[in-house]
Amino acid sequence: MTDDATITLLIVDDHPVVRDGLRGMFESAPGFTVLGEASNGVEAVTLAQSLDPDVVLMDLRMPGGNGVEAIAELTRQGARARILVLTTYDTDSDTLPAIEAGATGYLLKDAPRDELFTAVRAAAEGRTVLSPAVASRLVSAVRTPAGEPLSTREREVLTLVAKGTSNREIARVLFISEATVKTHLTHLYAKLGVKDRAAAVAVGYDRGILG
Repeated sequence: MTDDATITLLIVDDHPVVRDGLRGMFESAPGFTVLGEASNGVEAVTLAQSLDPDVVLMDLRMPGGNGVEAIAELTRQGARARILVLTTYDTDSDTLPAIEAGATGYLLKDAPRDELFTAVRAAAEGRTVLSPAVASRLVSAVRTPAGEPLSTREREVLTLVAKGTSNREIARVLFISEATVKTHLTHLYAKLGVKDRAAAVAVGYDRGILG
């Protein structure tokens, strides 16, 4: 982030009125700076590269380049920005691809103002943010009968993942190699019946492993 108090943002939406509304809302609140706006996914990738925001607020369905494609491209490039999906759609066909592509969180546009501010702050810190409706869909989509319990070390890894900790940082905290972290992740994914970090966190909370 630019300093301890300010989170920088890139707003991506194909509707100018929505972009104006979001810009006005964030610029009127302390602790946020809007660096720019994009009207589609292709523009979003270009601006994210040049502006290097802390958080990208990403719509999904946009002509000229959709949000999921942009999320996947930014993830592939190793972009520093955390991507928080903000959309009107909460169907499985929208939610799961966005999370799998690398989105840090997923909120609906009817989220209250304070909830959105809180979500952006959490995303900037690398924490997974899911609206209740999306979280329940995600958990339902990946739910499997409770299988083999997680080991103590796997629980430790999952807890750190839920805090947004990278594999390298997990390795440092637990005094193990990064390769060993990846092995633990592979095992806990299999036990939870999931394919990625966000789904593992969602199922971890659902089953009472976390929190």
